[in-house]
Amino acid sequence: MAEVPRLGYGAANVGNLYRALSDEAATAVLDAAWESGIRYYDTAPHYGLGLSERRLGAFLATKPREEYFISTKVGRLLRPVPNPSGRLDDANDFAVPADLERVFDLTADGVRRSLDESLERLGLDRVDALYLHDPEKAGLDAAEESAYPALIGLRDAGLVDHVGVGSMSIEALERASAFAGLDLLMVAGRLTLAEQPALDRVVPQALAHGMQLVAAGVFNSGLLATNTPGGRYEYGSAPEELLARARSIAEVCAQFGVTLPAAALQYTLRIPPVVSVVVGGSRPEQVVENARRMAEDIPEDLWDALARAALIP
Repeated sequence: MAEVPRLGYGAANVGNLYRALSDEAATAVLDAAWESGIRYYDTAPHYGLGLSERRLGAFLATKPREEYFISTKVGRLLRPVPNPSGRLDDANDFAVPADLERVFDLTADGVRRSLDESLERLGLDRVDALYLHDPEKAGLDAAEESAYPALIGLRDAGLVDHVGVGSMSIEALERASAFAGLDLLMVAGRLTLAEQPALDRVVPQALAHGMQLVAAGVFNSGLLATNTPGGRYEYGSAPEELLARARSIAEVCAQFGVTLPAAALQYTLRIPPVVSVVVGGSRPEQVVENARRMAEDIPEDLWDALARAALIP
């Protein structure tokens, strides 16, 4: 069974998240990730209505299959829009033509069709990990009744190595962490240096059930991405209390000569059972810098100081 690499690239940006990238610019980003030693790539049909999967698949076709780990997601099928208007997929923040629509399908047949269609877009015969994407948006009861057993069946049949859930919903992650048979959870923005709601509600159950966690959104959508906390936080500005905490964390980091983004990247890996951190990036230099930050030496005293100041648990 393939192990999950410590650092991954989240490929939403090469699906034109927030702004359009040319094919050449997207390839340059993926080249930078590969040259920086990144060997885990995470994508989804949702990302650019399949564009992320197609671009990632074309790039990885030039690489030895045994040298990388790839995950994608199920739960949304892409279906043609009758008489498309030519508008962009602005409602979902992707700069791509909205000539397809996302149709939630958590049935066993829908899960299998989603995987097969993703494999076709990727040009692969298998992926290493498969997540149910945002199950809270389609119904957690339906996920537990049909989608989770379908995922487990795909793994047991040898079609994937790891199966689980990817979500930013604490309720969805908490319920998934208690579902026997799942083995991998992607926790998006809920286990970060600035806030850790998953620490009490998800981590203990994951440990008890032998699940591994992948942390995504560790910069809290921009809050921790620079030494001066601010920028985008999920779908708006950061709550004042959270922003104040992030600024205090940045001050402590500065006392130890550590950048806030480096601390944000490495913090979550200190929490068992987190095994990987996945971060995005729309420019090659961002990807290179994140890989460098992940390798940065951070003194243990920094974490002790943050804990004494009650800035982390």
